[in-house]
Amino acid sequence: MPTNNENQEGTTWPMPKFRFEVDFGNELTGVAFQEVTGMDVDNQSIEYRSNNSPIFSTIKMPGIKKIGHITLKRGVFVADNTFWNWHHEITMNTIQRKTVVIKLLDESNKISMQWTLTNAWLTKITGTDLNSIGNEVAVESMEITHEGINISTGH
Repeated sequence: MPTNNENQEGTTWPMPKFRFEVDFGNELTGVAFQEVTGMDVDNQSIEYRSNNSPIFSTIKMPGIKKIGHITLKRGVFVADNTFWNWHHEITMNTIQRKTVVIKLLDESNKISMQWTLTNAWLTKITGTDLNSIGNEVAVESMEITHEGINISTGH
């Protein structure tokens, strides 16, 4: 193990997670968010026992894949209704699905890892809470659902 901070060949370090951006198709790229959560995939477990099995117990088999909602949080900006407009399109029964790419960047702004969401659309948007006593930044929250996630590395 190296004693100084120099990256030596063969040494690997965990990636920091604070430098990232999100692309929403070709028209909206490099959007900064405060937080992105929910990038999880879960395979349901099916218990099965064959009728001629000599063992008096079940076996477990993989079932249907379940994909979670992605939650994104970001600061509210003056005259920026981009995501509210996208959500409004859904309420008029015209769902515009997009390919959403979440990119984890290294110190030189190169992609270290990326998550590509297919057929994504905005299911929920929550405006900021208001409090006259505090001095926090206004933050809105969005939930995106999708039909698949592909993970790739940038190197």
